[in-house]
Amino acid sequence: MSYDYAKNKEERPEPYTADVKGNIPSWLQGTLLRNGPGIFTVGETTYDHWFDGMALMHSFTFKDGGVIYRSRYLRSDTYEDNMAAKRIVVSEMGTMAYPDPSKSFITKAINFLNHTIPDFTDNCGNNFVRYGNEYYATSETNYIRKIDPVTLETLEKVNYQKYLPVNLVTSHAHYDKEGNTYNMGTTIVQMAKTKYTVFKVPATCEKDKGSAALKNVEIICTLPCPSLLHPSYYHSFGMTDNYFIFIEQPLKLDIVKMATAYMRTVNWASCMKYCPEENTLIHLIDRKTGKEVGTKYFTGAMVVYHHVNAFEDDGHVIFDVIAYEDNSLYDTFYLAKLKESSTPGTPPSTPSSKPKYKRFALPLQSDKGIDVGEDLVKIKYTTASAVKKKDGKLHCQAQVLCEDVEVPTINYDKNGKKHRYVFMTSAEMSAVATKIMKFDTETRTKIEWSEENCWPSEALFIPKPNGEEEDDGVVLTSVINSNAGQSGFILVLDGKSFTEVARAYVNAELHMDMHGYFIPQETLDSGAAEEQAHL
Repeated sequence: MSYDYAKNKEERPEPYTADVKGNIPSWLQGTLLRNGPGIFTVGETTYDHWFDGMALMHSFTFKDGGVIYRSRYLRSDTYEDNMAAKRIVVSEMGTMAYPDPSKSFITKAINFLNHTIPDFTDNCGNNFVRYGNEYYATSETNYIRKIDPVTLETLEKVNYQKYLPVNLVTSHAHYDKEGNTYNMGTTIVQMAKTKYTVFKVPATCEKDKGSAALKNVEIICTLPCPSLLHPSYYHSFGMTDNYFIFIEQPLKLDIVKMATAYMRTVNWASCMKYCPEENTLIHLIDRKTGKEVGTKYFTGAMVVYHHVNAFEDDGHVIFDVIAYEDNSLYDTFYLAKLKESSTPGTPPSTPSSKPKYKRFALPLQSDKGIDVGEDLVKIKYTTASAVKKKDGKLHCQAQVLCEDVEVPTINYDKNGKKHRYVFMTSAEMSAVATKIMKFDTETRTKIEWSEENCWPSEALFIPKPNGEEEDDGVVLTSVINSNAGQSGFILVLDGKSFTEVARAYVNAELHMDMHGYFIPQETLDSGAAEEQAHL
């Protein structure tokens, strides 16, 4: 059986008690949020790209061995405007929309002036981010939408630009033990500059309870973009105890083309260009000073969407990513291609470049006295290298640990620390995952879970309180189930053995989503108590 990517999904806002098979650990208390596109057709109009679909959120609340499920569409301005017009009227990255298709070309040319600097969508269907005690649905634009993590109700619309000058912001933030959030955004052609900005949103202070967490945002550093009109696209970044890792890759936005896309009746995605003849720059930024380290690192052309983790070891910064040799992954998700690949007898739609799990090693020691051509990487457990070139820069060659994997997650307690285990989806067969796996970076072995006619989502590891080992805990994944007479379910796997512990059927049709976030119950209770105290 095949998965229907373009089918509109139904929301289920009222809480539903799932049918649990097996035994969910009593310590697992909290809510798993999931986010992804759910509406693809409005009236007689259809989105061109799967990523563009309107955001549908799911929650799975674990309490005392049971699961409560609900789902709700994000009531963004985009959603409201599209539904009111009964057609798609707000543009997305892969779909350019026109509020009135009857307008003449001259009228479109006049309206072009209003789209030179586009007002991006608030259809935040990629992930969730926590700032202070607030939770937001997010994509990669300057808009995020605050949500109630319990009811999934949509709350206020927040514009990053009210707090710091960024046009694009990643949806993969990082968090430290104190509750601070770190993220990264791009400022496009402001005051004749284009730059990358790393910022910090502190955990809510006592004196600021009840106020917007972003009010306290701090800019840690800015990096100038070498080209005013061609900033690099990036989806995530890395963080260790002492450093940020930013990959400035040769997948670039063409700002002039984006500014004229509306007039030329093309989508913004067509204004991205991959330049395989260019190198990838690796920026290593000191978290304490906000300055780049003196050594310059680079590698060959590649496209990275997801960082796995980064850590420091014996005078090196090690970072792992999922890398491609081109930008074909995005094109794979155009709905026309997905529909074609789901036709019986048609090979699955897959990127022309296989995703590779790559490990890089960046030496921190000075290269003074080091000969040109010498490898500065001295750790023994990786074959990654960093060779000094004539200009003094280090050419970094990665070690490939495995292939055909995506959407990596780890025990986040290990973020910034040396990790051993990674949980990923298979990218072997098609755009939708058919199995998930636990990958051991030391032995380079995999343990897999799959079931006939089932498609699992991103696998999130939840650590057991006071667990002694890295894989003490469970792995959660929501599963699309097309077996006759069965519904979708949330699957609970043992973190060590990767065997099934329990599943909870939700009596609803789940859908392929993107990313999720787990909120421990004590965190929810603490946030609710602080909010009540403020009121």
